[in-house]
Parts: sequence; structure tokens; C-alpha cells
Amino acid sequence: MLRVGLTGGIASGKSEVARRLVELGAVLVDADLIAREVVEPGTDGLAEIAEAFGPEILTADGALDRAALGALVFADPSRRELLNSIVHPRVRARAAAIVAQAPADAVVVQDIPLLVETGQAANFDAVVVVDAPDDLRIRRLGERNGLTEEQSRARMAAQASREERLEAADYVIENSGSLRELRDAVDRLWREELLPAAGTDTVSAR
Repeated sequence: MLRVGLTGGIASGKSEVARRLVELGAVLVDADLIAREVVEPGTDGLAEIAEAFGPEILTADGALDRAALGALVFADPSRRELLNSIVHPRVRARAAAIVAQAPADAVVVQDIPLLVETGQAANFDAVVVVDAPDDLRIRRLGERNGLTEEQSRARMAAQASREERLEAADYVIENSGSLRELRDAVDRLWREELLPAAGTDTVSAR
């Protein structure tokens, strides 16, 4: 099994890279998806968040109000750390269970937005960083999420810097061009680096 950590700053294109890797045969462990699952209504994760941050971070039907919570944690690093202390252990436990179920010869890609920030790079055989210039990411956040430049920069500041991510990378995928160019770069990484590192020409994906 080849264990690959995939990361990148917000709006870098990491999710598209993950999708292409799955198409090529990788087993994906999506930390964002798991993070949503562990705070769904009825979970102990959501109950602990509500106790820590107050009922105002819940919607009328008892779900997590992500916008309200985001406004709190992006404005206060101590509150962000508190949220992470609740969510991250649950995400890691669920991710470990998924990895344990993967085929022995799989290329397992763990998509972790805060891989560098949480010191997990050493847990992987290889770290892949998806990179894009800050100004391009700000433009994407405005177009995709309707965020102002100030809001975008606040979210970017809550993550590692580009330099910190690049320092942790074994492989870097540049994403400042077209979708076709991005997918071609992923294909090359898969064919020329990941499959050889896994010691095979093909993998058992699922």
C-alpha cells in the first residue's frame, strides 16, 4: 500500500485533483467529507461543538450552521483551535478505519486540507501539494463562494502559507492554468511517480 497525503490551500484545486486520482484508481479518504459526517445531527461531535460554542451555531432544525461557526473561528485563533480539538480526533479515527479496509496494493490518497498545519506529513509515503498563486485563489473564492477579498484573505491566513506547504511537498501540482492542464499534470504524477512508487503498473482500487 502506498499512502499519499494530498493537500493545498483553499481554492487551490485540490478537490479536482482528488477526483482525478479516484478516476485513475486511487482509494480516496476525504477529510472534508468525514469532517461533515462527524458533526451531523445526532452525533456526539455536534453535541460537543454546541456545548463549546453555544446554541447559536445550530440552525432551526438542529444542524450545524457552518456560516455562523465560521464567523466565530476565523476571527479567533483560540476558538479555531478549540473546534479543531473536537473535530480532528474524530476525523483521524474514521480515516484510519477506511485505510484499514483498503486493498493491500492500493494507492491510498488522504485529502487533508490542514495536513501541514496538523503536522501529519511524516505519516505518509509521499505528500502531494496542489499550488496556485494567492491572487488567483482570491479570485476563485470570490467567483465560487462570493467572498470578499478580506474574507478570502482571512480564510487563507488560517491555513499554512504557500511556502510552508511547498516545503512539506514531495510532489507539487501547479494549478494556474486550465482544467485540462491540471488533469494532465495529475495523470503524469500517477503514471510516472505514484504507480512506480507503489511498485506496480496497476492497483486494486476498491
